[in-house]
Amino acid sequence: MKNSRVLAALAGAASVTLALAACSSGSGAASSGGKQTLTIEDYYTSTYDPLYKDCAAQIGVNVNPVHVAGAALIAKVLQQASSRTLPDVLMLDNPDVQQIAATGALAPLKDFGVSAPAGDVPGVVNAGTYNGQVYGLAPVINSIALYYNVDMLKAAGIAPPKTWDELKADAAKLTDSGKGVYGFAMSNINTYEGTWQFLPFFWTNGGDEKNINSPGAQQALQFDVDLQNDGSMSKSSVTWSQQDVNNQFIAGKAAMMINGPWQLPALNAAKGLNFASVPIPTRTSDQQIVSPLGGETFNVPQTGDKTKMGLAAKFVDCLNTPAMQVKIAGLSGNVPAQEAAAADWAKTHPQVESFVETVKTARARTAELGPKWPTAATAIYTAVQDALTGKASPADALQQAQAQNK
Repeated sequence: MKNSRVLAALAGAASVTLALAACSSGSGAASSGGKQTLTIEDYYTSTYDPLYKDCAAQIGVNVNPVHVAGAALIAKVLQQASSRTLPDVLMLDNPDVQQIAATGALAPLKDFGVSAPAGDVPGVVNAGTYNGQVYGLAPVINSIALYYNVDMLKAAGIAPPKTWDELKADAAKLTDSGKGVYGFAMSNINTYEGTWQFLPFFWTNGGDEKNINSPGAQQALQFDVDLQNDGSMSKSSVTWSQQDVNNQFIAGKAAMMINGPWQLPALNAAKGLNFASVPIPTRTSDQQIVSPLGGETFNVPQTGDKTKMGLAAKFVDCLNTPAMQVKIAGLSGNVPAQEAAAADWAKTHPQVESFVETVKTARARTAELGPKWPTAATAIYTAVQDALTGKASPADALQQAQAQNK
């Protein structure tokens, strides 16, 4: 999961829509060796480049991958839109799609006969949709789940928890303050990561961005506070990123943690660590987990070169075929976006089974508020911080968040 960035820069992008009609492609040379060359812009490393070349070969083009630091991507995209130098294919973190589509910088995929693959989880389509038009598709997706130290739980005679009450009781039993071991860890940092990790508790219990201060939201935040106040979760969680949480888990300082499948390489590399994961517990056993959908979409910018835009759309379509989804999952550790492909993937990759289950009901962060989502996300992580640091009760913190969410 990568966070939404540089929202304020969108205010200066209103003029982009008018300028785009006359754009020429920002990819530079039109062809190479008799083939068109598509520039692909992402915030990955060169890991995906072989897959880009695979799709390029299938549609008869060359590719020029350009990798941008994640924190700088949105600002760069807005500058490219203003200067008419957009790439041919643009990768975006899924919460950013609506923000960029709202500026007119992206083309609806249906203009080129491209639609979401049959059987993609609903959250994928929602994440790439703005004003009823699909602008981006994510070949692989992710969310978060509850990792646990198998040996620690076995020694304590504990099965993985399924409800909040079980999680609270188990975390207390697994805590050993003398050894500096906490039963539970999650990121409650004052960034979008903190909101991302709190959302499964907030959403599953009926929390809603349009009314942040609901009874269900208060219960969720009180649960977070209770875990800290009874000593089961470190007070340092308000400064921990997801990577910090993973480091605590690997070091044996946390028996359970909330985290994503992107941590699997580090977890598997840790000597002597016996771990597994399950979906995040719900308040009651009859609730269905609703977690945030992570993953990046591939999009076709409005470059003005209709020929290359058509080829770019074919490229996006290629990346999203079930076969390519599986290849990308193999490189990224994420989950194929198509449910059938994901189910098959889980059979041979049991470590992602909990994530395959979770993404079925995962929700796009922009589903409720669209481009206004970052305002709500900021209000939510601020409420979590205020409650955990004792600046306000959960109810008061959420009431203040609701007032901030304008």
